[in-house]
Amino acid sequence: MAIVKQASFKGLFFMTSTTLIILKTIFFFVTPIPSTSNLMMTHEHDDHHFDLNPPLVSNLNQYDDVVRVLHEEESISTDDNKLGPPHGDGGGRLREVVHKDGQLSAGDSTFSKVKPLEVKEVYHEKDIFLKNYIQMNKTLKIYIYPHAETDPFANIFLPDNHGSPGGNYASENYFKIALSMSHFVTQDPFKADLFFLPFSIAGMRHDKRIGVGGIKTFIKDYIYNISHKYPFWNRTGGADHFYVACHSIGRTAMEKAPEVRINAIQVVCSSSYFLQGYTAHKDASIPQIWPRPGVRPTRHPSKRETLAFYAGAMNSRVRESLVQTWINDSEIRVHQSRLKTPYSESLLGSKFCIHAKGFEVNTARIGDAIYYGCVPVVLADHYDLPFGDVLNWSSFSVVVSVEDIAFLKKILNKIVDSDEYMKLHKNVVKVQKHFQWHEVPVDFDTFYMVMYELWVRRSSIRIHSFN
Repeated sequence: MAIVKQASFKGLFFMTSTTLIILKTIFFFVTPIPSTSNLMMTHEHDDHHFDLNPPLVSNLNQYDDVVRVLHEEESISTDDNKLGPPHGDGGGRLREVVHKDGQLSAGDSTFSKVKPLEVKEVYHEKDIFLKNYIQMNKTLKIYIYPHAETDPFANIFLPDNHGSPGGNYASENYFKIALSMSHFVTQDPFKADLFFLPFSIAGMRHDKRIGVGGIKTFIKDYIYNISHKYPFWNRTGGADHFYVACHSIGRTAMEKAPEVRINAIQVVCSSSYFLQGYTAHKDASIPQIWPRPGVRPTRHPSKRETLAFYAGAMNSRVRESLVQTWINDSEIRVHQSRLKTPYSESLLGSKFCIHAKGFEVNTARIGDAIYYGCVPVVLADHYDLPFGDVLNWSSFSVVVSVEDIAFLKKILNKIVDSDEYMKLHKNVVKVQKHFQWHEVPVDFDTFYMVMYELWVRRSSIRIHSFN
């Protein structure tokens, strides 16, 4: 009979806190993290559908091809990517301002001290990422708690395979569909590294039987049921369990089930580490990405005449400040409401596309910018950017403190004048494959990047059995 060494709830909380630094460090080592167990809304842009383009790497068993994909230099022949050699001294330097008190900021009226910063590679550690990715692809196993189609709440638990899911918060369903058909799924829970809690926050929100007011109780009852029906939750207090949610309601959905928020891995779009509910490095950030059909439109940087673009509802002080500051400017084009025309031309015609937080830090604008080859400007403090364990965001985006909105044009013009914009744009093209859903998952797309983040975060708790 198996004897399980159980940690107290308080102990798990301490474990979660101290694991944050450990997980970040483990990522940079080749040694794999120990397995968890050896027992076991209408979108404001264009219409979107699954991208049915041929996959970049279709055979998951050809791991040499996986390595080749990221090691090869990009050889795209479209005009948008024929950037040519860098101008100037080619030093790859961005300019950041350091205030007299030593605090780093993107801009200052005095510009008293300037610190050069190399534009780095897209990946923090490409070789380590590739080696771990291959190991993840070969070994990671996920057990999905089963629910029958006759379940009264099957719409909450099962993936919707009857069409492309819609709404700004549909990434959780994209992920669920992809996972359900992937080779990561195991029917044997005793072989699983992680356990997927398949409830949909967006589904509960729209279900009249539950609604916004009933989500917390529904999740509490669900965790109670699986912890009594199955033995797996109780072994680790849920530390080897995860769920996926994109709606901001997910932030408060676990208030009646704090063990989920504290112990389980939360894969969420609303990934602000400033507010309660999200723990960086334990939890993971998933981007809001819309699949799009057909060939990706491109435009050469020299033909992008607008310096920066933003449009959206005025539902935060950050957006209000941005629009009030730049509403009459000819280079930075901001709009205080959503456009009535498709966003695609504005995104294609701009060098930089601004992501300004609304009610939450997450919006679909980062994914939209990357898709159209527009360098994202992230105007949202305390944001755990998607795939930050792997991607070096400073190599393909510009992160600006909300305090420096007044200096935004000066910051962006400096980047353009120093030719660093060309390097940022080229790197945007390199990361496009990571910000894309497919009907059938493709290596290095959004689904596989989320799976990698889960693999990095799988628990280091060891469950021992004795004869």
